[in-house]
Amino acid sequence: MSPHRTLVRNGHVLTMDPALGDLPTGDVLIEDGVIAAVAPSLPVTDAEVIDATGHLVLPGLIDTHRHTWQSLVRGICGDWTLADYYFGIRLGVSPAYTPGDVRLGNLFGAVDALNSGVTTILDFSHCNNTPDHSDAAVQGLREAGIRAAFCYGFFESSPEESRFGDHAARVADFHRIADTYFASEGLLTLGVSLSELFGLPWEHTVDELAAARERRALLVNHAGCVFGSVLCTGITELDALGLLGPDMVHVHCNAFTDAEWDAVARSGGKVSISVETELNMGFGRPVFERCRRHGIAPTLSVDVVSLNSGDLWHELRFGLACAREDVLGPVNAAGAMPDSVGIPAREALRWSTVNAADALGLGDRIGSLTPGKRADLLLVGGPAVEQHPVVDPYATLLFQTTAADVRTVLVDGRVVKRDGVLATTDLTTLTAEADSAAERILGRIRDAGRALPGTPPGAWAAVEPMAREFHEHAVQTAKKR
Repeated sequence: MSPHRTLVRNGHVLTMDPALGDLPTGDVLIEDGVIAAVAPSLPVTDAEVIDATGHLVLPGLIDTHRHTWQSLVRGICGDWTLADYYFGIRLGVSPAYTPGDVRLGNLFGAVDALNSGVTTILDFSHCNNTPDHSDAAVQGLREAGIRAAFCYGFFESSPEESRFGDHAARVADFHRIADTYFASEGLLTLGVSLSELFGLPWEHTVDELAAARERRALLVNHAGCVFGSVLCTGITELDALGLLGPDMVHVHCNAFTDAEWDAVARSGGKVSISVETELNMGFGRPVFERCRRHGIAPTLSVDVVSLNSGDLWHELRFGLACAREDVLGPVNAAGAMPDSVGIPAREALRWSTVNAADALGLGDRIGSLTPGKRADLLLVGGPAVEQHPVVDPYATLLFQTTAADVRTVLVDGRVVKRDGVLATTDLTTLTAEADSAAERILGRIRDAGRALPGTPPGAWAAVEPMAREFHEHAVQTAKKR
């Protein structure tokens, strides 16, 4: 059979591949989901043509940390701190989710991502309350047609509320998910979302790491997002035991010490920055400068649409502002004005393309419009005022673009959005289902007599004993080795 061919014709092509560069006028040929050729003009006559005239053509954006299931409670955390989020979402909302809610949340959240040009997400999936919830989470992503690292979360709100019985049953469920859905290559790849390292017995952390590495799964963990509890990151402990590695994405990292940054850098670990969450919930300053100082390529993540937008363009815009202020602030503090902004918009776009693909272990498959890679790409432009004129394409993308300006989206060569309209989803029906599901979830919480967020006074004081116990156990384990 002859291959299915698609020609994206006559666009301004930003390949994000240094060897290919940018083509002010160029074509991209796709064959059976693979980028076959990129050139100023390709004499192809036997292909479906997508006219990219007047559009920027670029790789799909990649989000390195998104709790996709939370799309059904969009914006609920608008005035919440991190403690409020933990007690309200993790201990309040999550137990009220049915498997059907998880499926719909992942479907709706993934469609939200695709609509804004995010073609790949790291799904930090920590609402796997039962095996049925775990299945539903995978099913929602598959229905959406997004590329994703499905990172199975072992999180349990408390031993009393466990619906698995014990941690070993959770690990067994992870292996079941791996066998059921990840025996062959597809749009979804396998990962593990580690439980908060200070909130469970040390042996369970080791079990989670071992299960992930047995399956060669990507690892992701929340780290360094709590100030005033110096034992909470787990990075020093993991480093002492040789358990860090290049297969780990460390999320937030705001409270890291220099020693912890050194450990992550030595291990080849990756970093995901959630600009809007961190600034709005009191995590501290996003860590662009710390990444630069330690030679770590930053990546970006939406984190929670229960707070902010699922549109990664916002993270890019605010992230670049923060990263530039890291460079320019000391100049201003010295009573001077800078000679340059320090970080170009072109470099920032790498955070959510090339850097992010490498962080997910997919750098050989996505992240640039390089022949041989999978055809995940965007056409950005169209009739919106802010898209005209395009004087600097990178400035247009970083400072002028919204989800509405993402006109066409392809994942693995398949069109999922065309001319501004989602091609694979009845959005009217889907949004109505999301509205109804949200009412039911919040109704269950009210019926249980729970007030949100429900954060007790001095909430973080409870963290320190757990962190201290974790640290002491890890130290003793390291000594035995």
